[in-house]
Amino acid sequence: MAKKKDARVAVILECTSCIQNGVKRVSTGISRYITQKNRHNTPNRLELRKFCPYCYKHTIQGEIKK
Repeated sequence: MAKKKDARVAVILECTSCIQNGVKRVSTGISRYITQKNRHNTPNRLELRKFCPYCYKHTIQGEIKK
């Protein structure tokens, strides 16, 4: 039987301002969230505004590649 492609996929969101500022991943870390998106309704990369505990403010969290 063929494998069914689900519409919902799990994605990882990572803080974009931590990456731009060059925060070291080992010492302080980078904020990451795990969420789901519908592949058919949102084919592009997902960007949400969420709280980053390392920046201490709400920043844009962008989808990263697994």
